[in-house]
Amino acid sequence: MIVVFALNGFLFANWFSRLPTVRDLLELDPSTLGGLLLFGAFGSLLSMPLTGALVGRIGARNAVLLGSVIAVIGLAGAATAADWGSPMGLGAALFVAMMGIGSWDVAMNFAGTRVEQGLRREIMPWFHGGYSLGTVLGAAVGTLMTRVEIALTAHIYVATVVTWLLVTVFGLGFLNEQLARVRAAGKEPTTTGSDTGGPATGQPRWWVGWTEPRTVLVGVVVLAAALTEGAANDWLALAVVDGFGVSNDVGSFGFTIFVTAMTVMRFAGVLLLSRFSRVAVLRLCVGLAVVGLATFTLAPSLPLAMAGAVLWGMGAALGFPVGMSAASDDPERAAVRLSVVSTIGYTAFLCGPPLLGLLADHVGYRYALLAIMVPLVIGFFVTHVAAPPANAPTAPDRAGRSGADQVGSSGAGE
Repeated sequence: MIVVFALNGFLFANWFSRLPTVRDLLELDPSTLGGLLLFGAFGSLLSMPLTGALVGRIGARNAVLLGSVIAVIGLAGAATAADWGSPMGLGAALFVAMMGIGSWDVAMNFAGTRVEQGLRREIMPWFHGGYSLGTVLGAAVGTLMTRVEIALTAHIYVATVVTWLLVTVFGLGFLNEQLARVRAAGKEPTTTGSDTGGPATGQPRWWVGWTEPRTVLVGVVVLAAALTEGAANDWLALAVVDGFGVSNDVGSFGFTIFVTAMTVMRFAGVLLLSRFSRVAVLRLCVGLAVVGLATFTLAPSLPLAMAGAVLWGMGAALGFPVGMSAASDDPERAAVRLSVVSTIGYTAFLCGPPLLGLLADHVGYRYALLAIMVPLVIGFFVTHVAAPPANAPTAPDRAGRSGADQVGSSGAGE
């Protein structure tokens, strides 16, 4: 299953590492590029709220396969549009691509939480660590392709074909294999429905999660982390290039540093969550993100800014996977709640950063990133909602989960 997460990140990072090239091909100013990225984000906002219901009908595995097909077609089209000099074509292709990536993301996270619930351990950071490994590889490939001046279309065509083939191979039985291991350990998940997240009786309607205060507030926690990560995906490479007057490949390298730091922190996150509460780990991450972001945006030199990117990446690492776990504490409502939290998170991840392009027109890419401090502070003050409810049927046992966490969660409207 971790390979499916990695491939999602690999495809995503190949594209975003080439944004400076796309900008140059179309001669786009920050606000125009931001507008195109925002239009593409609407694709995810359309598909993600409905993916919970889709998983209930065709299963998580099939939803992943369908989403991946749509994503690779869309990104191949986006590269073609950029090469042809068509901003409108780029926006339309990104809309399609983000529809696929959004559905793929919700479905694979649902599958991951079912395995996590069966094992009764918080291992979602490992799955998201796999995603980050994919982004590291994708960003590295993008950096190399930029440096050796490989055409954007040739690069993205090959990346999409490779991704589609590997998702097809590894996605065919990824959840069945994982659940077989869970059963062998005698820890069958206490959920209804098929192994692949197929139809189950008594499933809540797709919109019910939006009426639950705790679910929405968990989404706010994920929103802050997702915006922190998404802003780096969209603007970090460009901020390095324009902020320090360096070449595009150095900007891509800065993005690679960020996603590498995120990857290390996600794999370390399972150990942190085994020793400390969700709330404590999330607050640590917010602190690292604030310090790292401030360092990156205000640093007078490139090496210091790169050091800030490391802390920024570490701080952005765990909000999304821990939020997925929190949304899935009750397995019978997991698919519906995941679609809510994912939609909120992806709204920030995909829509927030493009809006920063409007601000960048006036203050530059680096200083525009300081606006992310606002949702980070808000997210810090609502992290208590991520604590497992006392009545969660499959709440993982953790050393360090405090009684205060339990009270905080119960008071959040669960």
